[in-house]
Amino acid sequence: MSELSMGTDQGPEPKLGVDPDERPDTPPSAVLTDFGGVLTTSVLDSFRAYSERVGDDPLLIERLFREDKEASALLVEHECGRLSEADFERGLAGRLREKGVDVEPAGLLAAIATGMRPDETMLAALRGLRAQGIPVAIVSNALGDDCYEGYDLDGLADVVVISSEIGSRKPGRRIYRTACERLGVEPSACVMIDDLEHNLRGPARNPWSAPRGQRRDGSRLGAAVPGRVTGLPAYPAAYTSST
Repeated sequence: MSELSMGTDQGPEPKLGVDPDERPDTPPSAVLTDFGGVLTTSVLDSFRAYSERVGDDPLLIERLFREDKEASALLVEHECGRLSEADFERGLAGRLREKGVDVEPAGLLAAIATGMRPDETMLAALRGLRAQGIPVAIVSNALGDDCYEGYDLDGLADVVVISSEIGSRKPGRRIYRTACERLGVEPSACVMIDDLEHNLRGPARNPWSAPRGQRRDGSRLGAAVPGRVTGLPAYPAAYTSST
């Protein structure tokens, strides 16, 4: 869900800069989509709102996950299911104290994510894809025990792959391969949608290329697509309309 720590992922940069208005020649065999920041409003906006509530730096949480080695390691362990929510919150609160911000550990993850809301346009787009027979997998890095509360993931997608349940996180390749195996499709026939570019590097090495699109509100939305497909609109709803 947060997907901010780069971990040890390596590989070529995905291709970027394709016109977001271009459409692929044919619909994909399946769509793999992120959860936070794609099916919800911006994760980073929620992080920044929390950061402003507790300190002077609106990028506090982002910087902590990206630049603080201890916080980054805690995040990786938690997303992979090896560190409980309570232990992660205690560790994260400790790292915040090192930055001069004193917060209560209990409920910290919920507080950080409190600004996230469902993106009804994207949720409707997923329903439209499935109505046309295009299977969908949600592929998400977990952040907290209740981060999916209020969302019927099994009702939204044919397959749900959560990092903490399989012990592997984005942008590593295993989590994407698991989703494709459960869908019964080849990665080269799929589209992957994510709001963070570094999470597209895993699909790009499967191999998929990764043009970059935009949401209708102007925010960036990346999509890794089969190499022969030249582009992807920002919303998968494009596949539900006649061409």
